[in-house]
Amino acid sequence: MTNPTHNPILTPFHLAVQVRDIEEARDFYGRCLGFKEGRSSQHWIDFDMFGHQFVTHLNKAIGIRGQIQQITNSVDSHAVPVPHFGVVLEFSDWSKFAERVRPHISEFIIEPYIRFKDQPGEQGTFFFKDPSGNALEFKAFKDINSQLFAN
Repeated sequence: MTNPTHNPILTPFHLAVQVRDIEEARDFYGRCLGFKEGRSSQHWIDFDMFGHQFVTHLNKAIGIRGQIQQITNSVDSHAVPVPHFGVVLEFSDWSKFAERVRPHISEFIIEPYIRFKDQPGEQGTFFFKDPSGNALEFKAFKDINSQLFAN
C-alpha cells in the first residue's frame, strides 16, 4: 500500500456517526453546512462532505435533547474535543467555508484561527458541534504536501 501523503489522488473516506434526529441532521448538514444529500432512509442519510461519504445514523437512545459524550485535550492552548472528525481543505476553501457556516453555528468550540503560527504544521482550523454533539473540525494548510504531517 502506498503512503497517502505521497499519493496525489486520495480516495474518499466513509464515516458514519450517530445522531439523535434524522430531520435535524438533514437540516444541519444539508441546509446549514451545504452538503449534498445522497441516499437515505428513515434511519440514515448519506451526505457528500467535500467528496467524502459522510453518513448520519439515527440512534434514538441519545434522546431528543441528548448529546454525544466527549473529552477534551489541550492543543495550542485550546480544549480540543475528542472524538472529532472533519476534512482538510485548500486554504481558500477553508476560509470560504468558515464564512458560509458562521451564521448557522450558534457557538464555535474553537473560532476560526491560525494554529501553530510560524511553526511546522501551521494551519487554519475551527471546531463546532452538530445538534447531536458530534464535534467537527475543518482545517487547511497553506502547503498541505509539506505541512500535513510536519513534525
